[in-house]
Amino acid sequence: MRKPSWYIMAAGLFLAVLISNLSSFISDGQKLDELRGSVLRLHILANSDSDRDQRLKLKVRDRLLESEIFGKAESLSEAEGIAVKKLGQIERIAEKVLRENGCMDKVSAEIADVKFDERIYGDITMPSGTYRALRIKIGKSLGHNWWCVMYPPLCLPAACEVGEEQSGVQADVAEDKAAEEEHFDEKELDMLRKPQKYKVRFAIWDKIKSVFSDDVV
Repeated sequence: MRKPSWYIMAAGLFLAVLISNLSSFISDGQKLDELRGSVLRLHILANSDSDRDQRLKLKVRDRLLESEIFGKAESLSEAEGIAVKKLGQIERIAEKVLRENGCMDKVSAEIADVKFDERIYGDITMPSGTYRALRIKIGKSLGHNWWCVMYPPLCLPAACEVGEEQSGVQADVAEDKAAEEEHFDEKELDMLRKPQKYKVRFAIWDKIKSVFSDDVV
């Protein structure tokens, strides 16, 4: 007579665990969507993968970061607004760098929704997915790209390039860590710094969303 009660208790426990895990899964998925929607990425695409074009891409990056054209935005919308207003200026700065180096490629800049693969940046890993991005295309833009996070302001300055003093690099990395902790909450930092912990559930979350999205269409 006691067996059914044990079965009921076991089933109840299993259901409680299932509900708890489902709740955690949904919460993590929603947090992932919030994270993607709170970031503006800077994306620079080189003309090609030739050594020359890759070097020019980095020269363009350095000049743009040195110009401080992106300012000190206090919010994502403000950062995007600054970028939109200065698209023409960004193109001119980039093209000037190219001309100084004997390259006649054209440059275009835009704000777009861009699909990124998982990318490692310092001690954080940005999950794959679609993000808002300031995208700068050099020439045919068929080469490997460079990216960073424009907002929150995590772009490492040019001082972090090879050849600079190690102390300067450490200072910039420390500054980036401070920015990370200021702009991301504890859960987001855990996601960014421990990607393997969430990789499977994020993939499942995106797959489920894509299925429902296809059904709607």
